[in-house]
Formats: sequence, C-alpha cells, structure tokens
Amino acid sequence: MAEGKISVSEVAKHASPDDCWIVVNGKVYDLTKFAPDHPGGASIVYQFAGKDGTKTYNMYHGKGLIESELDVSDKKGSLDESTITQTWIDAQKEEEAVEADPNEKPPLSTLINLDDFEKAFEKSGASKAWAYIHGASNDLFSLDANRSVWGRLWFRPRIMRKVKDINTKMKMFGQPAAMPVWICPMGIAKTAGEEGEQALSGGAAKGGIIHCMSTSSSMPPEEIVSAAPKTYPAFFQLYVDRQRHKTEALLARLNQMDQVKALFVTVDLPVVSKREADERIRQPTPTTSSYISDANQSSVDKKGGGLARTTGNFIDWCLDWDDLAWIREHTKLPIVVKGIQSAADAKIALDMGCAGIVISNHGGRALDNAPATLLILMELRRDCPEIFARMEVHIDGGVRRGSDVLKAVLLGAKGVGIGRPFQCAVSYGTEGVEHACERTCRSSTSTTNFANDL
Repeated sequence: MAEGKISVSEVAKHASPDDCWIVVNGKVYDLTKFAPDHPGGASIVYQFAGKDGTKTYNMYHGKGLIESELDVSDKKGSLDESTITQTWIDAQKEEEAVEADPNEKPPLSTLINLDDFEKAFEKSGASKAWAYIHGASNDLFSLDANRSVWGRLWFRPRIMRKVKDINTKMKMFGQPAAMPVWICPMGIAKTAGEEGEQALSGGAAKGGIIHCMSTSSSMPPEEIVSAAPKTYPAFFQLYVDRQRHKTEALLARLNQMDQVKALFVTVDLPVVSKREADERIRQPTPTTSSYISDANQSSVDKKGGGLARTTGNFIDWCLDWDDLAWIREHTKLPIVVKGIQSAADAKIALDMGCAGIVISNHGGRALDNAPATLLILMELRRDCPEIFARMEVHIDGGVRRGSDVLKAVLLGAKGVGIGRPFQCAVSYGTEGVEHACERTCRSSTSTTNFANDL
C-alpha cells in the first residue's frame, strides 16, 4: 500500500468505470481493472465509484480478501479521515438491507437438532441471507426430494446383540474424523454471521470433522484455515473459472497450503440456476449510478438479480471430462468429482483415476427435477458396486439426522456432507458450529445404539 493519506475530495474525482476508486475499511483502492472481472458483476462496484463501499463489502467479504485480489499498484493509500465532510457522509447513504434481529435468536443451548439451526436463522437472520442459504431451483422438487427420501428407507433392527462400545471415528481421503460427516462448501458465509467461513473452519476442528472450503468464500482460504490448528485438515471445493489462469493461480496457492488435503471439483453447476426466493429479495443495486447503462441493467433484471446468480458468473460452463487432466497438471491433491448423479458418470470418474466422488445435485440448487441423491447412491450400489472398493463415495443432500448418516454408510458411502444447517450455525459463530457438530455426533451415536447389529 502506498504511503500517505488521500482526501475524500481526491477519491471523489475517480468516480467512473474508466477511473474507479473506492474506499473499503479506511483504505483507498483503484478497482478500474478489477471491476469487469468482479464475480458479482461490475455494476455493484461502479455503484460505489468515488465513494465508501465498506458496509456493502463487509456484508459479503472478509477484510483480507480485497488485499489478496489486487495488485500493489491498485492499493492507493489510506483515507484521510480529517477531510471527511457532511457531503461525503451523505453520499454514502444507501437503501438499507433488512437486518438480522438478534432478539429473535434463541439461546444456542435450546437448539437440539440440525433443523433447529435453520428455524432459528429463518426468524433471526437477514431476509436476503435466508433466501440465499435456504433457496433452491425453480419449484424446489429436488430440494424437497433430497430431504423426504431419507425417511422412506427403513431399518431392520436386530436386538440383544451386546453392543457396548460405539466408535464413529474414521478416515476420509486419509484424514481422521470424529464421524463420517464433513461440512459442505457454501459461498459467502459472512451472510450468516460475522465470522463467516472462519466459524466453519474453527467449529469443525473443535467438533472433530472436516470443513470443505468454497471457491466462493467470503475470505481467502489462507484466512479460513487460520481459524483451525495449523495441522488440522481441510478440503477445498473448486469452481473452474472461465479465465483458466485464475484457476491455475488458485491451485498454486492451494499447493502451498499443507492443511488442504483434497480437491473437490464441482461439476453439477455449469450455470447458476434460477433461484426465485433469492431473486425476489435483491441485494442493493446501482439504480442511481449514471454509469450503469439501461441495457446492462435490463440484462441483469431479465436473468435475475439473486445473490447466487450475481456471484457465480465466473464459472466455466464448458468444463468436460478431459479437463480433469489439465487440473491434475496443476495440483498435487487427490481429485474428487462433486456432482455425480448417475452410475454411468460414477464409472467414468473411476476410469479417469479420481480419488473419489460426491453424489450431489448441489442441494437442489442446480437442475430441478434431478433425482434425490439417496436414489443415486442406491443406483450405484445396484449397478456398479465395484466402485465402492476402488474409490471413496460420498453423498450430500437433505441429511439432517444421524439416522440419515447411518443409512448412507450402510449403503457404502464413506462420508456424508451437510450444508445448510452448518451455514445457519455461523450466526452463532464458532461455538454454534461446534454445537451443531456435537448434535450430529450424538444423533449418529444414538441411532447406531438403537440399530444394533445391522
């Protein structure tokens, strides 16, 4: 960062797409080059050209993210607070988002299962955050099926088997875990709470499970893993960027991070789906900016202005199986294909030498009417049972109880990913995520006790 202070009058001179300076957390940045490639679209950047964008930035990003994304030459200096005027303050005023209501948040100790975390966040979280976290594609058929199908698979308990000690500990991709559960990758966790992904990382470590970081996280991966012990493992979920050099640079950084032990390549979301609940409650948009053309604004409106859509524009929709070889050239990590929805594709992943797969339909957030993930797990068990001995098979989608985890494991799954409840637990910080881990472990143990020698 350059030395010296910059006055508000100087910042205000740089207020166009061709010359765009913005203040974030007291620092002045030149985002002229960065804005067109901003994952959330250039328009949200141009809204704050020549102004202070701190409040909106901090809603979605960790403080260190902007520093890691920009060149040194784009970091202009610190804002001279002695030059702040009432005119400058008035210029920063914008439409307020619906804020969280802490009075609606029940005490953490009263949350006794994973559903409780979602119910609590629905009442106490910001409406935009709830729509983003809970929302899914179109008519929610896949979302609902993911959840309901677990309840249609029955146990056949055996009795009087002298089951004394229950041990849920295991390993996934060579890494120890307290139970066969990991936290699914989810974007911009700061929408749920101030700690963001650091709560997920720190809470997972305290709970003995593994957090899978998202490419679309609120903060850099180095900052996320810093919340856990230095030797504690993590996974990383990769969206391949249309600008391949950016993915190559990201993989190079991950190669330097000893904590990252597996790379989950997401393949079930070539484009961001239509998530209507998210689109109905829009984030602040630059309707007052003279630099946003009517044509561009109309384009955003027609496609939908949901948070998911505007933060997923960078994803490469042309990814194919041959690209796994390219990814392998740039990573030392075991490659896991996340988004398998058929036995045929599971076989291809095995033939391609992948370390594992995740059966997933993106939590019902990709193609609506895609089959429930449990049905795909059963299909694999029927049509290609040999893969379970040759690669790790994981599953996510609708898992809320220890009974769901046990069913998946009995059908051959090595591990089970859980997403939305943990994202909602971020509203309680690291302690909330740890509590969610404890609730999950207790549920898994009690179910195994009842099931006895299945």
